[in-house]
Amino acid sequence: MTEEEMRKRLEALRIEHRDLDTAIDALTAGGSGDQLQIARLKKRKLKLKDQIAIIEDYLIPDIIA
Repeated sequence: MTEEEMRKRLEALRIEHRDLDTAIDALTAGGSGDQLQIARLKKRKLKLKDQIAIIEDYLIPDIIA
């Protein structure tokens, strides 16, 4: 995977992460009470966060000062 492809993937993951955040907020605000669905969305959101962190770590190397 090239750096450009990784940046595109990173942006797609960030968008999906934001969308999940919006969906979770809508479900909790709507009082639907579907706790299982909310839990699944939160779990997916955490997985996305981990994937985002992995790609960011690869793209932004640590600088030893």
